[in-house]
Amino acid sequence: MAEWNAYYRNEEGEEEQEEGEQSGGDYRVSGRNSLVFLVDASKEMFIKGEDGQPSNFDMTMQVVRTVYTSKIISNHRDLSALVFYGTEQSKNPRNSFKHVYVYHDLDEPGAKRVQDVDALRGEKGAQLAEKTMGSGETSLGDALWCCANLFSDIKLRLAQKQLMIFTCRDDPHGGDSAKDRQARTKASDLKETGVIIDLMHLMKPGGFDVSLYFRDIVTPPEDDSELGLQMDPCDKLDDLQKRVRAKEQKKRAMARLNLCLGEGLNVAVGIYATAVAARKPAPVKLYRETNEQVHSKTRTFHTQTGSLLLPSEIKKAQVYGKKQIVMERDEVDAIKKFDDPGLFLIGFKPMEKLKIHHHIRPAVFLYPEENEVKGSACLFSALLKKCSERNVFALCRCISRRNYPPRFVALLPQNEELSEGKLQITPPGFNVIYLPYADDLRTLDPPRHPSASPTQVDKMKQIVAKLRFKYRSDAFENPVIQQHYRNLEALALDMTAPEEMEDLIQPKVEQIDQRLGPLVDEFKDLVYPANYNPESKSAPKRKTAESGGGAEKKPKVELTEDDLKAHVQNGTLGKLTVPVLKEACKQFGVRTTGTKKQELIDALTARLGP
Repeated sequence: MAEWNAYYRNEEGEEEQEEGEQSGGDYRVSGRNSLVFLVDASKEMFIKGEDGQPSNFDMTMQVVRTVYTSKIISNHRDLSALVFYGTEQSKNPRNSFKHVYVYHDLDEPGAKRVQDVDALRGEKGAQLAEKTMGSGETSLGDALWCCANLFSDIKLRLAQKQLMIFTCRDDPHGGDSAKDRQARTKASDLKETGVIIDLMHLMKPGGFDVSLYFRDIVTPPEDDSELGLQMDPCDKLDDLQKRVRAKEQKKRAMARLNLCLGEGLNVAVGIYATAVAARKPAPVKLYRETNEQVHSKTRTFHTQTGSLLLPSEIKKAQVYGKKQIVMERDEVDAIKKFDDPGLFLIGFKPMEKLKIHHHIRPAVFLYPEENEVKGSACLFSALLKKCSERNVFALCRCISRRNYPPRFVALLPQNEELSEGKLQITPPGFNVIYLPYADDLRTLDPPRHPSASPTQVDKMKQIVAKLRFKYRSDAFENPVIQQHYRNLEALALDMTAPEEMEDLIQPKVEQIDQRLGPLVDEFKDLVYPANYNPESKSAPKRKTAESGGGAEKKPKVELTEDDLKAHVQNGTLGKLTVPVLKEACKQFGVRTTGTKKQELIDALTARLGP
């Protein structure tokens, strides 16, 4: 019986490195993402909107709750904090800043924090927050200074430091030049230390003028444009959530490689996954007595002496020509290595050469990395423009990571698309299509069915036209995963019952019948015989006379001792299946230490070999 031993890694050591590292090529990023919500708690934030719309403060708390829950599900190692400024009460680590209230320190989100945010929402929560918070003076400089202390007090390695300011006041200090100057200075200090400052400005009477004050506070966009500062203020919860999600989600590259266009001509590019399948998280083992997470250790022991084997004592071997070839770990890595990670341009092909059946796995996205190699963006843009104009794709050899086998890929150009508000919908870059090898394709012999008559085809066209609708992939959620997370949320937040969920993938039978009308019966009369009932049970399968029912079992393949010796001498035991090898071991009394194919082969070779 295996025994679990609970142990805990230190916060700066192995666990933090394991969670944070993503390596691709020679690039390695480590650390956790950190996010601080800096929320304006002035009285203006608690004014309700027209037609019973929630206040700006209530919308902000809803967004904070959404980010907390999403991080618990997807990035539970990230750090988050919630800070209010302009409050009557003061609460911060050193109590040196007045009218600044640290509601949540910079730490991992949990169920308790979600409950704390829920206490600030709704009618009662807003009244409580307004009494305790929204009646103090405002000093954005002190609030930024307090947030800087939160970042500096963290001893962990931080990959990203982000600060989001939620406010509906475009002139928070009312023209006080000293406080304005102090806030600009502190914001500049934060940006120099790598903190990204974003503004989530909310609607107020008369509009929000970003250029009045916050233009010098926030971090400018990476492309040096002013699109991030010219956006209209948010007046709806959905708009605010989309804007926060776009800023909060870190676009972390799967790998950073060099695209070799010729001898000595390299372009630094990053590979990004644009779509990832949602799956249930893996179960976490907990120690029964303390309910703390358990980390397992794997040790390898010698099968004969029982002594503990060190990694340097473990070898890998391969039987070839009746001889066992032993290899070191470095030799195995050298055999696997084809070339260094990177993309190598082979040539260009017209777009007609790329077929639909060449798509064998999800594509990834290629984008230039100007910070790695200067001039990469310019050369990448020129290549993208020419490929798009000439309607060709680039054929490349791709090795995404060390010791990965090479793949041939097609770089499909994708031009930038902007909305009416000059916001980017589709980024410019290349879609990386992984091309199949010859072994990835096979010829199928589909079953032959009688072809439909023109009358039947026309009737089905009418049915399809009636049931056609505008499909959007984001309009349907996985009901199993959504119900799983709702159950976890109800368990963590002590809810009496999980939130009800509507299964959107179930067909709407009543609406379908109303749309089709008599078309279904007309189609059944044309295709199926009279009195056809699809819900009736099919006829039972005929039973064999000898077995008396059920499928007849295949006879076991038995080998004689001479046949096995011939396989051993010729080195062809590997061609036999595992069940045949197991049966041979039982037949000749060969004891094995395992059930793997190589272990069975080794046991038979030792028993029947010369």
